[in-house]
Amino acid sequence: METTVSKSEAPRRGLVERLKSIGPGMVIVASFIGPGTVTTATRAGASFGYALLWAVVFSILATIILQEMSARLGIITQKGLGEAIAEQFSNPIIKYGTMTLVIVAITVGSTAYITGDLMGGSTGLSILTGLPQKVIGPVLGIIILFLALKGSYKIVEKFMIGLVLVMGITFITTMIVVRPNIGEVFQGAFLPSIPLGSIITVIALIGTTVVPYNLFLHAATVNERWKSPDDLKESRRDSMISILIGGLITAAILITSATVMKGMTVESVGDLSIQLEPVLGSWSSAFIGIGFFAAGLSSALAGPLGAAYTISGLLGWKNGMKDKRFKAVFAGITVFGIFSTLTGFEVVSVIIFAQAINGILLPFIAFLLLVIVNNKKRLGGYANNLTQNIIGGVVVIICAGLGIYSLVDAIGAFLG
Repeated sequence: METTVSKSEAPRRGLVERLKSIGPGMVIVASFIGPGTVTTATRAGASFGYALLWAVVFSILATIILQEMSARLGIITQKGLGEAIAEQFSNPIIKYGTMTLVIVAITVGSTAYITGDLMGGSTGLSILTGLPQKVIGPVLGIIILFLALKGSYKIVEKFMIGLVLVMGITFITTMIVVRPNIGEVFQGAFLPSIPLGSIITVIALIGTTVVPYNLFLHAATVNERWKSPDDLKESRRDSMISILIGGLITAAILITSATVMKGMTVESVGDLSIQLEPVLGSWSSAFIGIGFFAAGLSSALAGPLGAAYTISGLLGWKNGMKDKRFKAVFAGITVFGIFSTLTGFEVVSVIIFAQAINGILLPFIAFLLLVIVNNKKRLGGYANNLTQNIIGGVVVIICAGLGIYSLVDAIGAFLG
């Protein structure tokens, strides 16, 4: 007997299969939506209303463009960006100089950020439970350590997808409940403006989304799922859907704060929960606490993961998360974060230092990526075409401007 599939059933199956393809892109989203992004978007909305939504839109487009190149490189070559950098240059001085700079910068940046991520995650859980941050932070670090050292990549991926879904449900639901002005939302998203005093906030919104180690992380993690050029379409779908969801989450945070907090000074995300009380009542603290906890935990997991994949690729370690050296790098960075939360290390100074490292690294890595995806010996017919180069070049130039400005700002903060 023949089995017929109705027209209504076929699309459902197609949708299920498409949703199953979501994975590496969500890991990138889990990485860039951390406590820094939540806090920056909250302050942007409170200080400038909906006016800076366009910066979120731009940052998401830039992320999609750069991450597509990274994922394409990983699928076509079945190697990570670190391996590609190591093989790109024949001159030993350029080769090893570049490798050393990338290893040092990524490692220092990741160890700096994991401290803030753990403290951010513990802030969210502290709001929910009332327990002190210094108790919660190390516990979260130990959970992250256990997941990476005992679990496979698939387990880590599913865990991070779960955290993104928690953030999405929490922040998007909150945005809907506060009933923003839709007309002003669209105006802020598609009519760029730079209100007086907003330039640093614009740079921060973009800089918290376009993250250097995510380019290494994406090129490496697509290898865990896809092996053929035929999979490029599925990978692009994964990246597009995932990063758009990440952008919607960031936008939801900004829109919510713009609706309920415009004109207020934001000292912490806890301030947002106070302003939501008239709308959400006793649920306000729970919503913000859950969202901030998920953001901190997901980003804290992605930081050392990105560093480990970067170093593994540059040094030619082949077994990914199964390699003891990979686990050692991941563990070392995570343990640093745990001890930093225990000792009460000055988080602000560390984050400023990490910002300076990011300022140097972001345009450098974006430029290296653009050079590598133009290598036809490596990518053949899948190398960048003229249109991709023009778009990618514009993004790299903007990243360079962003990096220089953020570096100068960070140096000024240190000296001041």
